Amino acid sequence: MISYARQNQEEQPEATTPPVDDHIAPAPRVSVQAFCETVETAAAVQSAGEDRRLGKAHLKIQMGGMAAAIEAYRSAPTPNVIILETEGRNNVLAGLDQLASVCDAGTRVVVIGRVNDVALYRELVRRGVSDYLIGPVNALDVVRSICNLFSAPEAKAVGRIIAIVGAKGGVGASTIAHNVAWAIARDLALDSVVADLDLAFGTAGLDYNQDPAQGIADAVFSPDRVDTAFIDRLLSKCTDHLSLLAAPATLDRVYDFGDDAFDAIFDTLRASMPCIVLDVPHQWSGWTKRALIGADDILIVASPDLASLRNTKNIFDLLKAARPNDRAPLYCLNQVGVPKRPEIAAAEFAKAIESQPIASIPFEPQLFGAAANNGQMIAEISAGHRTTEIFLQVAQRLTGRGETKKPKSSFLSPLIGKLRGK
Repeated sequence: MISYARQNQEEQPEATTPPVDDHIAPAPRVSVQAFCETVETAAAVQSAGEDRRLGKAHLKIQMGGMAAAIEAYRSAPTPNVIILETEGRNNVLAGLDQLASVCDAGTRVVVIGRVNDVALYRELVRRGVSDYLIGPVNALDVVRSICNLFSAPEAKAVGRIIAIVGAKGGVGASTIAHNVAWAIARDLALDSVVADLDLAFGTAGLDYNQDPAQGIADAVFSPDRVDTAFIDRLLSKCTDHLSLLAAPATLDRVYDFGDDAFDAIFDTLRASMPCIVLDVPHQWSGWTKRALIGADDILIVASPDLASLRNTKNIFDLLKAARPNDRAPLYCLNQVGVPKRPEIAAAEFAKAIESQPIASIPFEPQLFGAAANNGQMIAEISAGHRTTEIFLQVAQRLTGRGETKKPKSSFLSPLIGKLRGK
């Protein structure tokens, strides 16, 4: 479906603060060529090319607009996507007619114009234009337009990747990742998968009381076999809505990977699962950095101490700079209130990072210890505990979903309610 031009440019949110539910699926490996008439549009397209969602696309920018495009394709094949900027109305229609004579079948055209007119839009659609944007445009407008060209409306929505990482070792990031994923699956009724990326020491199998024979290592060491069917065989089912891609947690081999080692796995999971929670180990390498930058939402887990504050600030600033068109990373404080331990207050964290924590999880050693030793989630140990509600709130914030799955009511519920009232 062709998206209609934006009617009120001034009412659109800034590129640096996209709305919570503005989920844009990444574009596949395609070639894009832009022919701009203004420096401002060229800069916006250049900035869009640096966005993570166009990381696989090959983008080339030229000046000259419609005339330059027609001349360029007289003797050269056309790319997957052509972006054309035009200032007028009549010249764009005449130019598109000329371009059609030299354009290859299957090429998609995005027009950036200044005229906000329904009649013009209909003429563009009739000529096969895929999208029409009203200038001036920003980088996020270009990213959204290109990505939407390859997201069929009737197709299943592309999955959202949530990356959870600890600011330092021992802050409980894995525990939070597993409990948040449990809340997403159980309370939000969203099919989810937990990918344990700590291949040597991962604890997801222990926390979910699973011991699968296969897991994520089988996929990362056999990239040529990775597809939906292969990944499905590796998944271990935890609940009706939650699956696990477990880490081997063995030391019989070293786990040194290239930057793009997990790309095929993540792309396959996106195509088959609405929600993917990445349990990212506390280490800094090419692939962990790539996994964090490529995620749709990021949660940093910190404890209330100076080292966590410094590391959270560093991670937060790097990811915010590397993802200018995405939501800023989120962070939470864990293990708050350890007896006799000096702690940095949440207000001090917020002042240093210039962002409020989305949650402060209290130090509950008996509760968390019992859950870990039994291979259970906090909600299974104590469904009514305040920490269970905190995990649900974090899950809602990360997924952008505010409604929870309502429990099934029994036919005895009215009678029980009356008895409780008495």
